[in-house]
Amino acid sequence: MNKKILITATLLGLTSVILGAFAAHGLKALISEASLQTFETGVRYQMYHALLLLFVGSTSLITQNTKRLVFYFVLVGVFFFSGSIYGLATNDLTSFNFKSIALITPIGGLLLILAWGFLFKDFLKIKAKNDN
Repeated sequence: MNKKILITATLLGLTSVILGAFAAHGLKALISEASLQTFETGVRYQMYHALLLLFVGSTSLITQNTKRLVFYFVLVGVFFFSGSIYGLATNDLTSFNFKSIALITPIGGLLLILAWGFLFKDFLKIKAKNDN
């Protein structure tokens, strides 16, 4: 599971850098400043969660069950949250109306919050070295 998490983290990080560069250089002349900032929000959250998965995949502080839950919540959460934001920010450039699926943005956000919540729960269970 750790290898799958680390590979996914790397791909999310890689694509967030590519999408950020695309926004800065390719989209700047095509969409409004507000839409560009919206797009960059999606990129930022994707990178935050790529870094989170790098941590999750490389630590022994959390249980395998929590790793699995965090992995799937982050994966679907980033797809829903950042993916829908990318679509909404570039809505004028496509024939598909991304506003029709805008409700998946808060669902994605909720999944990301749940991932952090499960980590928090596992961290609360860690006993300090001096605790008996």
